[in-house]
Amino acid sequence: MKRLLVTGRSGFVGSILSRAIGPDSRAADWQLVDVPDALDLTSPADAKAMVGHEPLDAVIHLAAQSFVPEAFRDPAATLRVNLLGTLNLLQALQARQFTGRLLYVSTGDVYGRVPEAALPVTEAQVPLPRNPYAVSKLAAEALCRQWVITEGMDIVLARPFNHIGAGQSERFVVSDFARQIAAIRRGAREPRVEVGDIDVTRDFTDAGDVVRAYFALLADASPGETYNVCSGREQSIRALLLRLAELAGVEVAIREDTTRMRKAEQRRLVGSPAKLYQATGWSATTPLDASLEAMLDYWDREQSQ
Repeated sequence: MKRLLVTGRSGFVGSILSRAIGPDSRAADWQLVDVPDALDLTSPADAKAMVGHEPLDAVIHLAAQSFVPEAFRDPAATLRVNLLGTLNLLQALQARQFTGRLLYVSTGDVYGRVPEAALPVTEAQVPLPRNPYAVSKLAAEALCRQWVITEGMDIVLARPFNHIGAGQSERFVVSDFARQIAAIRRGAREPRVEVGDIDVTRDFTDAGDVVRAYFALLADASPGETYNVCSGREQSIRALLLRLAELAGVEVAIREDTTRMRKAEQRRLVGSPAKLYQATGWSATTPLDASLEAMLDYWDREQSQ
């Protein structure tokens, strides 16, 4: 069994990844290293405790402050978690003479405002981050690349675009819509959905597919390379909202809430997964309706408790 350390394993994707490891799973050859949730990568001592003393075969670094409005509210804390936390992890791994592969999970948000003529976005696009979260992730990417060059560490960089699935926080737009519509379906809320700017497009991938991509990158990617993790399909936020309502069997009114608007919003965004496919054979396979129905069912269960 290969020993895998996952930072941020209690988060949305981390919890899905943890459940994907086991004797009956597609990640049956991995053993997840148990790490106390209280450990904090912004502490060098905690980073060393997280890495532990036993040899590791691979690390997937998911731990991050990933909520963009929070990054605008407290950019210093976001940089501490996302950049300093990564440095502490790298130094702890080096101190334990780690020789495996580290998958650093960045974000497609680092590309920033991309001209429509440049869509779909490839890894050759020059990053121009437009919020403190994306800045922190791009800075951590640069740190990882430096460690590849100067320290010889085997690091692969993933840039996931938007992902969705059951268990995602309502701070993220599609999950918030699913939460509101699930309450409407149960009769616990008026048939009105509060929205921000929904006339934009994004590239959404089911979180289960994202996890499959991470294991594929551990197995087959080239050291030091960057890979988009995305579906390659452009989806309108408004269309997703209307589809959620249709799947729930309800009719809803839409009310714009100015407090939900984001600064420097990109109107259209879709990525190219071609490089990832060429390296690993991975592609997004979960139907969109399956993701949306799972989110509605999740919020039904949460709200009925």
